[in-house]
Amino acid sequence: MLKFKEDTTEEQLLAVIDRFHSLREHLQGVPYLRGGLNVSDRSQGFQVVLTIRFESIEALEAYEANPEHHACSAYIRESGRLDGIVADIEISQT
Repeated sequence: MLKFKEDTTEEQLLAVIDRFHSLREHLQGVPYLRGGLNVSDRSQGFQVVLTIRFESIEALEAYEANPEHHACSAYIRESGRLDGIVADIEISQT
């Protein structure tokens, strides 16, 4: 989840989401990658939600080292990112 400066426009937020979606072509082991504007009234000011599902811990590690991921992160910061929450979870099979 990402929070941006007050003067970050919706157009800029949508560009961040598009940039995130473009990572898809640079990743392996990623069956699910989505992003969108947060429509919750309980968002605590976080405007954008980005979600990735990895097939394995190794795919997550490869993503973290990926230069396109780093370029996307830099673009997000340049677009006015103030704060973010990241959670990496392992989904239970039960």
